[in-house]
Amino acid sequence: MAQQRGDDKAEHPRVTVCVIAYNSGPTLRTCLEHLGAQTFRDFEALVIDNASPDPGDSTIAASFPWVRLIRNDANLGFTGAGNQGAREGRGRWYVLLNPDAYAEPDWLANLMAAAARHGKVSSFTSRQMVEGEPGILDGLGDVMSITGIPYRGGYLNRDEGQAREGEVFSPCGAAMMIDRALFLDLGGFDEDFFCYGEDVDLGYRLQLAGQPTLLVPDATIRHLGSASSGGPKSEFAVFHGTRNRFWVLFKNTPAPLLPLVTPLHLMTLVLIYLKKDNRPHIRLILRAVRAAFAGAPKMFRSRRAVQALRRASLGDVAGAMTWNPKDLSRRRPVIRPLRASAR
Repeated sequence: MAQQRGDDKAEHPRVTVCVIAYNSGPTLRTCLEHLGAQTFRDFEALVIDNASPDPGDSTIAASFPWVRLIRNDANLGFTGAGNQGAREGRGRWYVLLNPDAYAEPDWLANLMAAAARHGKVSSFTSRQMVEGEPGILDGLGDVMSITGIPYRGGYLNRDEGQAREGEVFSPCGAAMMIDRALFLDLGGFDEDFFCYGEDVDLGYRLQLAGQPTLLVPDATIRHLGSASSGGPKSEFAVFHGTRNRFWVLFKNTPAPLLPLVTPLHLMTLVLIYLKKDNRPHIRLILRAVRAAFAGAPKMFRSRRAVQALRRASLGDVAGAMTWNPKDLSRRRPVIRPLRASAR
């Protein structure tokens, strides 16, 4: 059972900011210090200690009197805790911020300014820079390739002014903002994913529902990345990332695209994992693929509900992806003008 601590002064804040902590250590303190320095003040802050073995997470969060701390008795994963934060939140806007993400002082102000400019848009994502590496991008929203392989646009590319306000395929869960009611109406994150790919799954469902995600280039955070999961090449990250990419494909890809996307997905995975630095993970990857197909029946049952809510045309969904293989291989951001219906 979850235990809560914090004050209830802000009965109706405009924004709920949720930070999910698991063995986050000193990065959590730095994250909250930056959050406390925001120029936009009408927000409540939730920190969910996701049953972290490190008791320091709760101690750090409790040292900030304006934080509402929720202690879980079990690790619900990013997905379960993310849904929990949406249910517990009181703001119209729901913001997720990783504990290893450090927001610039005007980050929330710029997200809210974008929401005010674009009253028909309900999902926003941030400009992410790599902490400690000036001029290197961590991401400009998430991109979906026609191979069914998603990636963070611009990841580890040099910042050469690629960021511009426009649509991306999906928000990155490290620093995103969404209308909380819409998030809950869509079912929130798929808790079977536990961690990794859940933001792309949500973004795909937003695409199917005809809801765009807007990149806000002046809403900037600096991100360490994978601080709680042992790094992007950890066994945890490789297993869940591989398995969950299949599940995103199974659940969300419109039926006419499945015969094209599925073989491309398999072929691309083979090419990726035959690279020298991925070969040590081959057995783990095969285990993840087996787990993906073992869970396929459940994902295909889920897709009935997902596809029933689809409002976008096949052309709109396909057009939101990138068909250029160089975009995937070079991790290029794909940012499109905001669709006319959302202006």
